[in-house]
Amino acid sequence: MLYCIPFNPATTIRFDLPAPSRVRAEVFDLAGRRVAQLLDDWRDAGSHAVTFDGSALAAGMYLCRMQAGEYTGVVKMLLVK
Repeated sequence: MLYCIPFNPATTIRFDLPAPSRVRAEVFDLAGRRVAQLLDDWRDAGSHAVTFDGSALAAGMYLCRMQAGEYTGVVKMLLVK
């Protein structure tokens, strides 16, 4: 886990790709249920951003898993209402 992002009700997740790659970004609750699929598509090299709107979700901790090529990272996100 890299860091925790507090947000209400939406946040923008920014990422950089060194080479073109298929990118998949999903948000999970702490029980492991997927609550949102933000991205599942090819992206060119460079800077990108994806927005997550949690307005329909309960306040609490969520995990965003991002996969791009051989990289997989997880970021903690805290929805504050």
